[in-house]
Amino acid sequence: MPVPKPNLYPPFNIVRLSHVEYRVTDLAASRAFYVDTLGLQVTHEDDDRICLRAMEERGHHCIVLQRADAADVGVLGFKLYDEPDLDRAAEFFAGRGLPVDWIERPHMGRTLRTRDPWGIPLEFYVKMDRLPPIHQKYALYKGVKPLRIDHFNMFASDVDASVAFYNDLGFRVTEYTEDDESGRLWAAWMHRKGGVHDVAFTNGLGPRLHHTAFWVPNPLNIIDLLDLMSTTGYVANIERGPGRHGISNAFFLYIRDPDGHRIEIYCSDYQTVDPDLEPIKWSLTDPQRQTLWGAPAPRSWFEEGSVFAGVEPVPSALKAQPIVAP
Repeated sequence: MPVPKPNLYPPFNIVRLSHVEYRVTDLAASRAFYVDTLGLQVTHEDDDRICLRAMEERGHHCIVLQRADAADVGVLGFKLYDEPDLDRAAEFFAGRGLPVDWIERPHMGRTLRTRDPWGIPLEFYVKMDRLPPIHQKYALYKGVKPLRIDHFNMFASDVDASVAFYNDLGFRVTEYTEDDESGRLWAAWMHRKGGVHDVAFTNGLGPRLHHTAFWVPNPLNIIDLLDLMSTTGYVANIERGPGRHGISNAFFLYIRDPDGHRIEIYCSDYQTVDPDLEPIKWSLTDPQRQTLWGAPAPRSWFEEGSVFAGVEPVPSALKAQPIVAP
């Protein structure tokens, strides 16, 4: 199926992705990983919940770690432009027959909770508690020196349908992978904030969260993190990389947290703000698609992901697969 034409006038205005809630089984172990190793900053902490932000972020949090009996994903959050956009978003989702609930969330203003047609839990807001800037508090920079949350990547059982729905929300395709035989989308990268993506969809058992990514200053920060992880008990948590993606041209590293949630460390993609930017097409059989240098990803990267709380994933009908490492 062809990539849909960009929807330049969506029903409500999404500024960017904002935050993710990870449900974790060992809050202390998760804190050691995200704070002491990656270098995210604690903005709230109690016996059941830790909120974190990255160094350039002024909003209260980009990750919420919530203590739970089983590891999964609670919600993906997105910031809207203005209060009327919240009401227009509620009208849009209600018009699609999807649930609309107004909920109370700590450190956030009026918040709309809903889901996409496949069950991915979503929340939209305009106001979040604002915190003083810390991007020039260089004594606070630790670990990989994370600057900001960059994107979500989700496994989808129907990438074409997912792209069509999120296109309706105003996300624009920047790059995509097509299955040569069927002509269907195997993966797609879509943005709101002017980078390569805020959200991406990868063919597979879905919906599941493949990873959350954080932007760092440069590739040397990734090398520093690898040295740190390999000498502090986290060598088994290194899954893939370092390397450079063909898609996005970004330098990357994939790691796993203590519960198996996948995190990408990411930098050096490109600007995509032009409304007439043409998407870049890749073939599923092109080995430079996943890694510009040609190295295939491990099988775990294509098969493992984090489930969304209360959502049962379903297999994809598209069985085409790229080359994987043995």
